[in-house]
Amino acid sequence: MAPGSSHPGAIRIDGDTATGRAHIHEVVRLKNGMQGLNYAIYHDRYRRTADGWRFTERVYEIRYLDTTPLTGAAPHATGPASHTAPAPDPTAADRLERVAAALTANGFTVEILDDAAAARTRVAELVPAGATVFTGASETLRLSGIEEDVNTGDRYRAVKPRALAMDRATEADGIRTMAATPDVALGSVAAVTETGSLVVASATGSQLPAYVGGAGRAIWVVGAQKVVPDLPAALRRLEQHVLPLESDRARAAYGRPSAVNQLLVLNTPARLTPGTVLLLREAVGF
Repeated sequence: MAPGSSHPGAIRIDGDTATGRAHIHEVVRLKNGMQGLNYAIYHDRYRRTADGWRFTERVYEIRYLDTTPLTGAAPHATGPASHTAPAPDPTAADRLERVAAALTANGFTVEILDDAAAARTRVAELVPAGATVFTGASETLRLSGIEEDVNTGDRYRAVKPRALAMDRATEADGIRTMAATPDVALGSVAAVTETGSLVVASATGSQLPAYVGGAGRAIWVVGAQKVVPDLPAALRRLEQHVLPLESDRARAAYGRPSAVNQLLVLNTPARLTPGTVLLLREAVGF
């Protein structure tokens, strides 16, 4: 299903040839599970013939693409309009199951949970009291309350508040060691593919050493909107969706935009760092 609308722009005629543009917006749900919306431009060339104007070239340029799962449902084709809530989309549930199966086949431990509140409870169950815990910068962790649970109070030996209290000039080695080798590294991802890969982007790289072998265990909390078909779609999501939102957050917090300075693709967990993915049925974070 790919309903959309096309809006013609200006056409410039030069004798028997012409050029023009048309703008198109599409809402897409394909049989392979891909869904989302896009905005694109047709760049056209025409030629006048005895039978009228005909296309000689049409180039399709995508200017915006969002492959996050669609919400809502199409109205029923027949019958009176209904004001009842739409039935859950079974495609979304099937998609999460496919992702979970692919991640499991790649060696990750995966749990599908209803929402961020369930993830908050589950993280408290998975992370033992007294553990050294590092939280990567994550709107998902912040909005779910997991970041607050870890970095306030005395249940865990939280790395982040300890590191912030240390002198970066004289205690850099200690900060680096704590961040790279916690008992548990907690975070999220920019995208998770239906082929079972996790894509993590970072401006500072602080969370990456823990993810790739430094931590005793890594746990990622991932909202349903982060599921994409494959790696190219993951990179598009990162550049077109995640980075602009993270840059807005960084400007408000630090006075400067963010950047994708390091990019990590985990096709399997690191050998010395078992990885758990808490895959949520709701959209949380960027």
